[in-house]
Amino acid sequence: MQLLNTLYVTTADTYLRLDNDTLRVEVEKETKLRVPLHHLSAVVCFGHTGLSAPLMHRLAEDGIALVLLDDNGRFKARLEGAVSGNVLLRQAQFARVADPVFTLDMARACVAGKIKNTRQVLQRGAREAKVDDEAKTLTRVADDLAASLRALPDATSLDVLRGIEGEAARQYFSGLNLLVRPDQRSAFAMDGRTRRPPRDRFNAMLSFLYAMWMNDCRSALEAAGLDPQVGFLHALRPGRAALALDLMEEFRPWADRLALTLINRGQLEADDFVLREGGGVSLEPDARKAVVVAYQERKRDEVNHPLLAQSVPLGLVPLVQARLMARALRDDGAPYVPFVAR
Repeated sequence: MQLLNTLYVTTADTYLRLDNDTLRVEVEKETKLRVPLHHLSAVVCFGHTGLSAPLMHRLAEDGIALVLLDDNGRFKARLEGAVSGNVLLRQAQFARVADPVFTLDMARACVAGKIKNTRQVLQRGAREAKVDDEAKTLTRVADDLAASLRALPDATSLDVLRGIEGEAARQYFSGLNLLVRPDQRSAFAMDGRTRRPPRDRFNAMLSFLYAMWMNDCRSALEAAGLDPQVGFLHALRPGRAALALDLMEEFRPWADRLALTLINRGQLEADDFVLREGGGVSLEPDARKAVVVAYQERKRDEVNHPLLAQSVPLGLVPLVQARLMARALRDDGAPYVPFVAR
C-alpha cells in the first residue's frame, strides 16, 4: 500500500486547472503550486474554489476523487469516475446489511472501537494531570466508559446500541475540557458536541478534523471495493455515506487528540477563530492551513497495528480497516476487529 497525498485547498478564490499531467493552483491568476496528478489520491476543496472542466474530466478519468466542502468542512459534493470494485463483494455487503444479527455485530464492533479509543484519551490525560482532583475525575469518566463497554454485549437492538454509544459520547465530552491546558480553557471550553454550526472553538476544530477523516475513510472503503453508502451502525439515508461514518467512529479520538495537541502547544489560539452572528464558530483561513498541515503530518506517524503485529503510518490504517471490513463481509469466521490504539 502506498500513502498517496490528498491536496487540500483552503485559500479562498483559488482556481485549479489542468496543465498537461499536472494540477496547477492559481490565486489571482498567479501560479502558486503545481502537483503531478500521479501523486494524488484526492483533491479536497474548502469554501469557494474554481475548477476547469478539463481538470474535472481528468480527475474522474484517473480515479482521483474531487471533494467539495464548505468553509466549516461540511460535505457539499463529490465527483467520481466510473464505479469500480468487486461487484460480488458489494453484493455480499448488500446481503449482510439485510441480516439483523450480522448488522448488530458489526455495529457493536464499531462502537466498541470508538469507546476503547476515547477511553484511552481520558486515561492518558489522567496519567498526565497535574491536579489530583482532575486526575480523579478523568479516571472516573474512563471507568464509566468501561461500564459502557461491558454493556455492549447485552445490546439487543441497534436503538439500544446507539443509546449506549450516545451516553458514552456525552460522558467522554464532559471530561475533555480537563485535557485542555488550564490557561486555554476559557477560550476553548466546550459544552458537549455541537455542529451545523459548531458553537465553540473546540467544536469548530473537531468538525474540521472529522471532515478530513471522513473523506479518508470514504476513499479507503472505495479502494477496498465497498459501497460507502451502505453501513450498519448509521441508518441508511439518501446521500449519506453510512459505512464511511461507521468506519470513522474508531478514528474520531485521533482527531480529538490532534485538536488537543494544537491547543496545548499554542499552535492555535483564540484569535484564530471567527465568532459569527447566530453563535456559529469557524476557523480563520490561516488556521485552516495550520490544521491541514498538522493533520497531514500526523498521518505519517507510525502506529502499531495489533492485528498486523507491525507498525504502519496512521494514514494507511483506514485502508487496512476497510480491507478487514471487506474480509468480515465475505467470511463468516472473520469478525470485524476495529483499530484500537496502543
